[in-house]
Amino acid sequence: MRTLLLLMISMVTAARGASAEDTRCVLERAAMVETIRTYARSHASGLGQQGLSETVLEAMGQTQRHLFIPERSCTIAYADMPLPIGAGQTISQPFVVALMTQLANIAPDAVVLEVGTGSGYQAAILARLARKVCTIEIIPQLAEAAAKKLKDLAYDNVNVRLGDGYAGWPDCGPFDAIIVTAALGEVPPLLIEQLKVGGRLVMPVGPAYTTQQLTVVEKTDPGKTTMRAAGFVRFVPFTRSQD
Repeated sequence: MRTLLLLMISMVTAARGASAEDTRCVLERAAMVETIRTYARSHASGLGQQGLSETVLEAMGQTQRHLFIPERSCTIAYADMPLPIGAGQTISQPFVVALMTQLANIAPDAVVLEVGTGSGYQAAILARLARKVCTIEIIPQLAEAAAKKLKDLAYDNVNVRLGDGYAGWPDCGPFDAIIVTAALGEVPPLLIEQLKVGGRLVMPVGPAYTTQQLTVVEKTDPGKTTMRAAGFVRFVPFTRSQD
């Protein structure tokens, strides 16, 4: 409770002079961060010994999730649950966003690939941690909206591309980390090829419309990887191009 109170005071002080609605969003976001912190304690086995870093929590606390959903409601945006964003897609549960970000082990000089831009929220979190973010979205209206939103919010280190992310984005890589935000039955081999040695790929692996395994793949040598499961998740299915 003390940690939450200090976080709220800090964030409200930073927002001094803002509207009542802005202040409420700050408080809701601080409460969301504390919920994530609490959930992380009960998911210690998936996170490993390092747990959930303060750097990731800070990125979650600084990013305005309510701007990435259609309703822009702070009460809805900062609840720890997935939300619809149109075109049959969702914005992931905040704890899952934090979990995947932590598992990707992103350094400040990292180049990161995200497959499945969606609303742009995960890309915004990654942009606060990495040097460069390349993100691919196959649904035109989502790609266009996310690119505009990220530009308007001055996330200048994010590049958005419309296309099928199964083959990755070779011209933007190689990558220190790759996050895939849709479920597939296998890890795409071309994504592994574009991962640097020492890099990590995090994605849900399993059938559509059911529970999947959140999977962490680490590239230990050229042509060699290790793989581990970090818990159960439920993501929308990976969409492929019909061409």
